[in-house]
Amino acid sequence: MSPLVVYLLTGLAAVAVVLTRLRLGRSRGGAGRVDVARAPLGVHTVVGALALVAWVTFLAGADALGEDATTLLGLVALVLWWIVALAGLLILARWLPARGRHAAGGLEDSWSSGPGLSVLAHVGMVVTVGVFTYAYLVKAV
Repeated sequence: MSPLVVYLLTGLAAVAVVLTRLRLGRSRGGAGRVDVARAPLGVHTVVGALALVAWVTFLAGADALGEDATTLLGLVALVLWWIVALAGLLILARWLPARGRHAAGGLEDSWSSGPGLSVLAHVGMVVTVGVFTYAYLVKAV
């Protein structure tokens, strides 16, 4: 596996974390699919920032840090990335249809008319973190 793929995916993962925060960070009032619980969004943002810093430090500082510290930092970064991916899937779950007497109808999203962008970002994040894990395990980075 080429390290270039990991570097490109790192940039895309950062974009997914930032855009999720920008897209869902403000409450638009009322119930609907655009509003998301604060806990998964907060975890996604804070842990995403920590994961990005740890991962970039792992990628850039592999020579400056000792081998043991680099290995530990990479492992911590991967755990953080997996937490981000799971939080993203919880955010994605807002698109599941609501049933019942008091279920609110879905609101329109200003960036897309459906869940396509969220599916792309959050399923893509799970795949990306899988690639990061594989690259880490085979020492491709």
